[in-house]
Amino acid sequence: MEIPDDLVQVGFVSGAYGVAGGIRVRPFSTDADALLSAKTWWLDKPGLHDVSVRRAKLHGGDVVATLAGLDDRDLAEALKGAAVSVPRSAFPQLEEDEFYWADLIGLDVENLQGERLGAVVDMMSNGPQSILRVASEGQDERLIPFVDQYVSKVDKDAKKIIVDWGLDY
Repeated sequence: MEIPDDLVQVGFVSGAYGVAGGIRVRPFSTDADALLSAKTWWLDKPGLHDVSVRRAKLHGGDVVATLAGLDDRDLAEALKGAAVSVPRSAFPQLEEDEFYWADLIGLDVENLQGERLGAVVDMMSNGPQSILRVASEGQDERLIPFVDQYVSKVDKDAKKIIVDWGLDY
């Protein structure tokens, strides 16, 4: 199978699950929609390759899965640490005002005054909300809560996020 050009890492294998070759995956998202809906995952161990997902479900904060051709606990344990990726095109559709973190990373961030604050270099969560990690060369990193109070507009076509955030914050 040809490697998709829109792969997004959505988690990593944290270990084996059960005795019949199941794996435990630590997702980067709390709801793990992309992992649960995709029928094919891409693992980078021992080299980048696709695997067919027989079954995947949430178990605690992890996703436990059985994969086609993996029926041995030792083989499953050998995958520990492998990155798990899914094509972005396989992600479930979102509502108009919802965004996947992968779609926000790389967007420029401007405040309401038109001043550039930097670009989104990463996202993080503090539990109740997501946080934009915004960086610009020569400036300290800014952490901006991704909530309506601070985020006025996300324009994916213009690759820009407008925020109510001062340069001196």
